[in-house]
Formats: sequence, C-alpha cells, structure tokens
Amino acid sequence: MTFQAKKTLLDRIAFFCILSLLFVCSDALKTQRFTRHGGSFTSNKISVSYETFYFEQKIDHFGFLEDGTYKQRYLVADKYWHSPGGPILFYTGNEGDITWFCNNTGFMWDVAGELGAMLVFAEHRYYGESMPFGADSFSDSKHLNYLTAEQALADFAVLIQNLKHSRTGAQQSPVIAMGGSYGGMLAAWFRMKYPNMVVGALAASAPIWQFTEMVPCGDFYKVVTRDFAISGRNCDANIRASWKSISNLSATASGLAWLSEEFGLCTPLKNDKDVAVFKGWLQETWVNLAMVDYPYQADFLQPLPRWPIQAVCKYLTSDWSASDRQILHGVSQAVNLYYNYTGSSSCLNTSETATGNLGMMGWDYQACTEMVMPMCTDGVRDMFEPAEWNFQAFSDECHAMFGVRPRADWAGVVFGGKDISSHSNIIFSNGGLDPWSSGGVTHNLSDSLVAVLIPEGAHHLDLRSANDMDPPSVREARAVELSYFKKWIKQAQKMQSNAV
Repeated sequence: MTFQAKKTLLDRIAFFCILSLLFVCSDALKTQRFTRHGGSFTSNKISVSYETFYFEQKIDHFGFLEDGTYKQRYLVADKYWHSPGGPILFYTGNEGDITWFCNNTGFMWDVAGELGAMLVFAEHRYYGESMPFGADSFSDSKHLNYLTAEQALADFAVLIQNLKHSRTGAQQSPVIAMGGSYGGMLAAWFRMKYPNMVVGALAASAPIWQFTEMVPCGDFYKVVTRDFAISGRNCDANIRASWKSISNLSATASGLAWLSEEFGLCTPLKNDKDVAVFKGWLQETWVNLAMVDYPYQADFLQPLPRWPIQAVCKYLTSDWSASDRQILHGVSQAVNLYYNYTGSSSCLNTSETATGNLGMMGWDYQACTEMVMPMCTDGVRDMFEPAEWNFQAFSDECHAMFGVRPRADWAGVVFGGKDISSHSNIIFSNGGLDPWSSGGVTHNLSDSLVAVLIPEGAHHLDLRSANDMDPPSVREARAVELSYFKKWIKQAQKMQSNAV
C-alpha cells in the first residue's frame, strides 16, 4: 500500500462530517466565566437564533502537571426552553467548526419546541475556535498530545456541570446527548462514561465498531459498491473496470494527455504519482456520493441533485465490450456532475476534494493515535482496486507524520468494543445507504440500547431538517427517537421528584 493510498485512507476518515457554515449568532446574556457574541439567521423554514459562548476548560483533565486552560466555544439556543427544569439537547461536537454541525442538525431545531428544550452545541477541542494552545496547537506532537476523545468527553462533562450551576433554572434539567458520525460516537461514549451527566444519547451514523477486529476491513467499501449497484445498470461494473482503463491509458504520454483533457483537470497528469493521486481522488468521490445520497437536492459536501448516485449512474451504463475511452468518458461526466453541478468550475483539481482540508490535520492525528479504523478493498466484492490493510505500514506513516504510533486496540479497551450491553438509554441510528453503517450498531443490544434502521438513509439523514421529500423510513426513525427522548425526560423528572 503506497503512501498516497494510506494518506487517502486518512482523508476518507477525515471527511466524516465536514459541513458548511450558514449560521451566525444571536442576543447576549449576562454570565460570569463565559464570553459571547451574537446574531440571527433563518433557514429551512425554521427561524433560529443562538448565542456563542466561550468556557474556560482545563487543557488536561487527567493529569496535574499541565494546569493551563483554553477557551472552548459552544452555542446555546433557549427560545423554547421551559425553565426551570426543562430538558437540554446537547450536541457533542465532532471534527470541525461547531457552527457547521449546528447548521446540519435541523432535527434538534425541529423538536426543540415540542420538548421545551434548550439546545447546546459544544465544540470539540482542537477544532473550530477551540484551540488549547492557540496558533501553536498543531505545531508538534507535544502540543497535540491532548487531542483525544477522552479529553473531549471530559470537556463536555465539565461544561454541562457548569451550565447547570450557572444558568438559573437548569439545575434539574435532564440532558440528552446527540451527535452524528464521530459526534455520534462521542454521544454514545458520553452516555457510557458519564451517565451522571446525560440521561440518554442519540448516536446517529456512529461507527463505534469500525475498529480493529470488530468488523471486517472490507465492509465499508462493500456498502459503497452496493449503493452504486442498486442505482443503475452496470454502474458499479463500470467503476470497477475504470481503474484498469486508467492504467492502460496512463501508460503513454498521449493517454495521459487525453485523460487530463477528458476530465478537465486543472493540472495535467504527467507521471505515475499523478495517476495515483487521480485514482485516489476518484475513489473518494464515489465514497462521498455514497455518504450524501440524499432524497432531495442538498449541498452537504457539494451542491448535488436529489438521489445523486442515480444521477451519476446514468453516465455509467457501458457494457463489457466498451473501450477504455468509452468507459472513462462516462466516468468523467459522472465526476463533473459531482464537482461541477452548478457549472461554475472551469477545471477540476485533483488535489482538492469536496471536504477540502477543514479539520483534516486534527483527525489525521486522531486516526494515528486511538481512532484506528482498518479499511481494505479486494476488487471482487467491491468496485475498487485491491488494497490490503497493513497496520505496520500505517503505523510507520503515522510515526513519520506526527512522531506517534497508533494503538490498534485502544478503542476496544477504553470504550468497551462490542461488550457494551451493560449500558443503557442509547439509540443507534444507521442508514442503509451509508457506508459507515458497516461499523455501526444495527441490532438491538438490550431493551434500552436500541438500533433504528433507515433503509433509504445516507449519512445521518435523521439529524437533518425534515423535508417534504424524506422517505417514510426516516420520518418513522425521527418519531421513534423523539418518543425515546420523551420517555427518558419523563423518567428523569420522576426520579428527581421522588428524590425530593
């Protein structure tokens, strides 16, 4: 497995949930240890406003030598909150600017009024504006040493504790954690590690089992392939054949020139290294499409039509007798739909993907330490070139990049792996179209560790705002999730009244 292939793997993991910024902030409240600024915005027929605060967090929650602090950003919306004692929906921020996740978690805004809930979106350390060492946070592995899920969860716990103490009426408020993708993993782990802080959790598209020896390394790409196979005749077969076609054409200077012109590349392909980058770029494109195969027009990663895989598969219909150029002509049209649906791009840049570089340095480091997610392809049960999982090679690259070595089995040790049945009050929702479902919990583990399946759902579709084009399965999923929220809130309030 070449360096480029391994780096592409890191990049694929890094685009977990990178979203786009749309919201600004609202009015200011009086408080002490917190600073804030404000504004407002209206989106998706829902008028929303929130305040932005900064809370002073410890850099190291688990040691006593490093006693420095940093300012953690979080957003609060309390328009619908029933004080005192109204519930709090707490978004466990993932690998990016917290305002991006706030914008793409419309479900929380949709149910806030019915629940009388306060919404809190907490930013993950080392992302967005929450930098423990300011501009030096990514300067070396010593400064990055405090970028762990455990430290982030402790941040969330301390923040909730202080919110309850400092905000009038919140002392008895039951808190429900929720998040999508890595944020969903954190929501589940938060309930497991800090059941005193949250009464339940919604973990949407959360691949908590996408770790060493928990699921086969090839399952992720099997789901991607299945998405294309069901979306158009010969669609997955054309992509599978395209890799050899690229290799055949790139063997000559004229073939490289044709590829560069056919795909409208900003920088022409010149050598084998460029071709490897090109193939990695295409592979990520197919994965991105699987993640965002939504039933309506959206711009989660790129502006795209509804059911975008069906749209690109219309170009991928060649049969077995097609020439290399015929196959790749279809691929180029499909890729152009993805990267240039609006027609505003004059050329396509293989060094840039839909997710750009936002949040990638931080997630690359996390993937090189405790978030080791093995992935592989075989070209038979999936539509990609064969690439085995080589932990030692991966570890060597991580050491070269950051001076650290990954702990392959740490997630299983610290978060319980598949042995989590002793926990309670967690909903694991997964979409049938989402490749990350391969590492998710897709069956009930107990009466209160519940799996919600959304056959027509892509990456955490249930967390997005309700849409007229939503399939019935996601409407049903949200109804089930809301019913559990109400149940947990009622149980918590009953326990509090009995305690009094």
